[in-house]
Amino acid sequence: MKIYSAPLQGFTEAVWRNVHSEVFGGIDGYYTPFLRYEHGEIRSKDIRDVERKNNTAKNLVPQVIAATPDEMHPLLELVANEGYTRVDINMGCSFPLQMRKRHGAGLLHYPELVAALMAEVVKHPEFSFSLKMRLGCNSKEEWKELMPILNDAPLRHITMHPRLGVEQYKKPVDVDAFGEFYAACKHPVIYNGDLNTLADIHRIEQQFPELKGVMLGRGLLANPSLGIEYHDGSELDECEQCRLVQRMHDAISRELIPRLQGNTQFFSKMKPYWEYLLPNMPKRLRKPILKATTIEKYQAAVAVALKCDW
Repeated sequence: MKIYSAPLQGFTEAVWRNVHSEVFGGIDGYYTPFLRYEHGEIRSKDIRDVERKNNTAKNLVPQVIAATPDEMHPLLELVANEGYTRVDINMGCSFPLQMRKRHGAGLLHYPELVAALMAEVVKHPEFSFSLKMRLGCNSKEEWKELMPILNDAPLRHITMHPRLGVEQYKKPVDVDAFGEFYAACKHPVIYNGDLNTLADIHRIEQQFPELKGVMLGRGLLANPSLGIEYHDGSELDECEQCRLVQRMHDAISRELIPRLQGNTQFFSKMKPYWEYLLPNMPKRLRKPILKATTIEKYQAAVAVALKCDW
């Protein structure tokens, strides 16, 4: 079974992907945070994130978010110019601002818009398309109305995150509803949602043996070794994981410090990772990291926390 890295805004950008693939690996494909076309342009930071010159991780798949073919056209032009032949369409983003624009999971409430995008997919045989979605925006029945449209579309696979858009991440995943989707979908299916341990992956794999793969999001942020643990068939010991996390953290810091201006920008980028990273770390070690007021104090706190003497 394949292991994929999910696109997470603000986290799984080029620097993280490049360093993760070098230090940990175990990922069969990295998906970029979504590209979007707004106010007549694509954000420059989004462009930089998919430019080939900024990416060393293999099997990179750009993800796009759009409500209409007109929104999608400039995004496809960008990725084509960068030499990509794979595109993933985001129909799962649960950010309220995006859903109000009928983007992401907000699109699932409008079958006619989904049909228009799938018709546009047919017009671009130069790309191999996939999509990532939820059960629906407001109702767990919404995917059922979309199934004939999606089954007829030339899609490489569909990644399903079995929650509603309005739920964001607040309720448990609905594995039973995923099972219904899994049975009805004619395309290869990838499972995404609340896979935090090797045991979680094995449970889903056993329950749905025909899965093409699983996509790891917050679970991979928490345990960056999760992909390699699956491929190797065993968990890393705590000390080895701490050693590799330190190596990854240092490499990301070296990349970001010259680009970001001062403590504030650096902390706004690095400290959010600690909301997820190594959840079993004692609070007494995590607190100094989050409270650090200078880069030097922050790095010293990280070094102490990763000494593997919990």
